[in-house]
Amino acid sequence: MIKTRTTPRYLLRRFMVLAVFVLALAGLLWRALDMQVLNQSFFQRQGDARHLRTVTIPAHRGDIYDRNGEPLAISTPVDTVWANPGDVLESGVSLKPLAALLRVDAASLKKRLQRNQQRTFLYLQRHVEPELAEKFRALTIPGIYLQREYRRYYPAGEVTAHVLGFTNVDDIGQEGMELALDDAITGREGSKRIIRDSLGRAVDDVERIRAAEPGKNIYLSIDRRLQYLAYRSLKSAVMSNNAIAGTAVVLDAHTGEILAMVNQPSFNTNDRSQLRPGVTRNRAITDVFEPGSTLKPFTMAAALESGKWHAGDRVDTAPGQYAIQGKIIRDAHNYGSLDMANIIIKSSNVGISKVAMSLDAQQQIDMYARVGFGVDSASGFPGERSGALKTGKVRDFERATMAFGYSISVTALQLARAYSAFATDGEIYPVTLLKRETAVTGERVMSAKTARQVRSMMEKVVSLEGTARDAHVPSYRVAGKTGTVHKFIAGGYAEDRYLSVFAGVAPASDPRLVMVVMVDEPRGKKYFGGQVAGPVFGAVMGDAMRLLDITPDDIKLVAQNAPGGKA
Repeated sequence: MIKTRTTPRYLLRRFMVLAVFVLALAGLLWRALDMQVLNQSFFQRQGDARHLRTVTIPAHRGDIYDRNGEPLAISTPVDTVWANPGDVLESGVSLKPLAALLRVDAASLKKRLQRNQQRTFLYLQRHVEPELAEKFRALTIPGIYLQREYRRYYPAGEVTAHVLGFTNVDDIGQEGMELALDDAITGREGSKRIIRDSLGRAVDDVERIRAAEPGKNIYLSIDRRLQYLAYRSLKSAVMSNNAIAGTAVVLDAHTGEILAMVNQPSFNTNDRSQLRPGVTRNRAITDVFEPGSTLKPFTMAAALESGKWHAGDRVDTAPGQYAIQGKIIRDAHNYGSLDMANIIIKSSNVGISKVAMSLDAQQQIDMYARVGFGVDSASGFPGERSGALKTGKVRDFERATMAFGYSISVTALQLARAYSAFATDGEIYPVTLLKRETAVTGERVMSAKTARQVRSMMEKVVSLEGTARDAHVPSYRVAGKTGTVHKFIAGGYAEDRYLSVFAGVAPASDPRLVMVVMVDEPRGKKYFGGQVAGPVFGAVMGDAMRLLDITPDDIKLVAQNAPGGKA
C-alpha cells in the first residue's frame, strides 16, 4: 500500500498569513503610489482645504492731521472675535468660559450658534480691548478665532467732532471729513495663505497674495490750537447764556482756509453711544439762519459801488421808523440825521432801508450774490446748505428787510466767506477744509476803495460808541458788525427768542483772520449780538493774534502799554 505525503497544516497557515501580509503590503504600496504620484494634486487640494486658508490682511485708514501735523484721527489695531458655528458645536466643549467673556448667557450663545450652524463665519464681538483679546485667545476652543481690524481714534474728541465726523464699526466714513475723504483715506486690503492647526490657529504663512495698502494721510486746514480756543470760548458762551446751541468759524481771509469750525452742543466721537443725529450735524455748514444786521455792511457796499452814495452822505432816519408797503420798519431810537458810517455804527434799520430802496433792485441783489449768498461755498463738506436768496422779482418790503438781514438766509461759513471781502480789499477766495500748498486766485466782488471804506465803518462798531465794545482785542484794531435777530418760528417771528451774531475781521489795518459767531437763543439776561457773540470773537482773536505772531496794529494802545507809556 502506497502512502501519500500531505503538507503539514501549520505550513498552510504560514502561507496564508504570509499571503495576507504580501497583499496588505501591496495595497499599501499601491495606495502610496496613488496618493503620491497618480493623484497627488487631488489629495494636496483636499489637505489644503482642511488646513490651508486664504485670509485678509487688513489695511488701516489714512490718518488725518491738522495743518501743523498734529494728529486729529488715527487708526489703532484691535482684535475682533468670530466663530465657525459648526466647528464650535461639533467640538462639544463647554461654552460657559466663552459666554462669560462675551457677557452673555451660555444657553443663549448656544442657540445663536445653532441658528447660524450653516454659516462658516459669525461675528461674536467687534473691536475688543487687547487685555480681553488675550483672554479669548487663551480659550483654545475649536472654531473660535481672532481677526485683526482697526478702530478709529480721535485725540481731540468733541473739540473736532463736527469737522472730522466719524466712521462706523467697519471703518467706513459716515459723517464729516471722514465721509468726504473716504475714497482717499480708505486702505486697500491685502491677502495671504496660511496653514492652520486643528484648533484653527495660524501656524505658518505660505505665501503673500497681495500686500495691504494703507490709505492716504490727509492734512486739513484746521489749526488745532485755534480749534481749541474757539471751542472753549463758544462752549462757555452757550453755557453762561443758557443758549440752546452755537457755532463759530475762523477763516484765513487770504487763502480761504478754514482754521477753526466748532459747534455746541458737541459729542465725543470716541463714544458711539453719543452719536445722535441732532448732535452730530455741523451747524456751521448745514444750518441756515437770517443774519440780521451783519448783512448791513453788504448793503452799504452795494450803495457805495452804485455811485449814488458816498461815505460822507447823510440819511434822515427821524422819527425812528419808516413805512413801506403798509408795514413799519423801526429803529431802537430816533437817531435823526446819520452819515453812512453812523448807519453802521448805530445799526439803523431805517437808515439802511432808505439807502437800499434808493438803489435799483438788481444792484442790491447782485452784491449779495457776488459775495456768495444763495449758493453753497463749495467746501466739499457733506450736507452743505446754500441758504436762500431771492433773485427774481422781489417786493419792496422784502428788499428793505433784506437790507438789514431778514428775508435772506445764510450759513455761518457763507457769512465768514462774505466778510473776507472786507479783509482782502474786495476779493474772495475759495474756501477749503484742506491745507493749501499753493496760492489760489481770488475773485473780485467789490472795489478795494469800497471794501476799505466799509471796513473803516465797521471798525467804529467795535468801540465805545458802537454796539460791539465787548469784541475788542487789546493792542489790535478790530472791524465787525453785530446782529440781533428775532427767531423765525411757526406763524412768524418770536418776540422774545433771538439769534445773537457777530462777524468781524482782525487786525483791521491789514486783516488776516475772519470770524463769525452765532449763538442760538440765549435765555439769560443778555441777548444782543454784541453782548453774547461779541465776547467770543474778542477772546478767540486775542489769543489767535499771539499764537500766529501777528504784529499789533493799535499803535495808541501799544504805546500806552509800553514801559514808560502814558495811561
